[in-house]
Amino acid sequence: MHRLEYISTIAADLGDIFFFVAPLTAVPLVVTVLFSEWYLFLSMAAVPVIFFLLGLVLKHLPRNERENRLSTALCSVALFWFACAMVCGIPFMFGLNMSFTDALFEGMAGWTGTAFTMMQSLDTAPYTLLFWRSFMQWIGGIGIIAFVIALASSTGLFQGKIYRTESREESLMPSIISTGRRIWKIYGLLTFIAIGLILFTGLSLWDSVNLALTTISTGGFSIHDGGILAYNNIVLELLLIPLMIAGALPFRLYYLISENRRWSLFGDEQVKLFFVVVAIGTAVLTYDLVYFGNTEILTALLQGLFMAVSALTTTGFQIANIQTWESVTLLFLLMLVFVGGAAGSSSGGIKLKRVVLGLRALVWWFRRLFVSGKVLIPFKSEGRIIPRATAELETAKTMLVIILSVIIIFVATIIVMQFHLTTYPITDVVFDITSAFSTCGISSGYVSPDMPVLSKWVFIVVMWLGRLEVIPVVVLFMALFRGSD
Repeated sequence: MHRLEYISTIAADLGDIFFFVAPLTAVPLVVTVLFSEWYLFLSMAAVPVIFFLLGLVLKHLPRNERENRLSTALCSVALFWFACAMVCGIPFMFGLNMSFTDALFEGMAGWTGTAFTMMQSLDTAPYTLLFWRSFMQWIGGIGIIAFVIALASSTGLFQGKIYRTESREESLMPSIISTGRRIWKIYGLLTFIAIGLILFTGLSLWDSVNLALTTISTGGFSIHDGGILAYNNIVLELLLIPLMIAGALPFRLYYLISENRRWSLFGDEQVKLFFVVVAIGTAVLTYDLVYFGNTEILTALLQGLFMAVSALTTTGFQIANIQTWESVTLLFLLMLVFVGGAAGSSSGGIKLKRVVLGLRALVWWFRRLFVSGKVLIPFKSEGRIIPRATAELETAKTMLVIILSVIIIFVATIIVMQFHLTTYPITDVVFDITSAFSTCGISSGYVSPDMPVLSKWVFIVVMWLGRLEVIPVVVLFMALFRGSD
């Protein structure tokens, strides 16, 4: 179909989801009223109003009646995430006089669940905007969970298949909304549990609510300039570890447990691998901190465990100054950030599911080299034998995402280094770009409000690409510049 006809097919989908999001984005107005920050009321009220008007207009545009393809749904998701970042940056422009680029950066960091910020001072910022940042990450977290689960369910992944069809007759976006409605109870319950547990550590209700929102969503925004260390609370640091893990495990398993269809999280291979990687990561980081940094063993163990979990879950909380770490330790932490948590969770990264599938595919491929072409070696996934054609197709898609992820990080690093003669070593720049791509936000120090505008735009695009796992954004650009047949 022609480009305009193709774009018209996603209008109703976007209209549906803008309508769904509009009332949610009105929640921070309660904080505006409670703290009497009336000068922010109009800019905060503009967000739900704009979403409502966008939904109204898009739903009434002429729509092409041809079948909705998977590419159409992916374009809708990519456009939705970028539009949300733009609209949600409005309060920062009018409330803090931030530039359009900085406001868009803050909105993108919020919706993608990345702990980077362009705000000069958090301790003096309005309460409304602090809550808005936390709430954006919370909404974005449940949004990405709903998208991944709806996409996988609609393509048969959760029914015992790993095959993904290239076209679909039903729209995906209503499925995302429906899925979101089913899992919001679990997401909300985890959030309320987190609030209660954090209150137990002695924090105020205000701090507990904000911290719980950004922990369960694995977002990592803080309301203090000093981050987690500002609380000087070792009990809080220990408590945040299981809460970060809770946000990075597959939410589908929580649903199955609640429906009495599964009794344990550990029946999932992603969960098993997650804890194996956490154990290895903790051991390596602890050893490096003791051996290279002469850190006391207990302090090194706490920092190693916390930072390994924060990196793998891509939450982005920090209780250590990684700028003082050795390059080899920083590179190992980068690997954890790049891998990320489980598919179907709020965490970022390339996901443990792809790591498992990729490793299994490599073993399968090499085994076939040592046998006759007439011998059939089955490909197994989660105890099931997968047809050869299906296995090769899904393996190719998995490897494509991983390769594209590496290329994006490489190109982004080249662009930043080419146009910004910085004193930061290339290791630090690569780390922060990888952290942005994995929507983590642990920083080696490069990301700051003083970055050049070009670098900020590179990070904005990288966060967008990473949150949606590359493919939806690539499909969107192909549709805009090449159209669809």
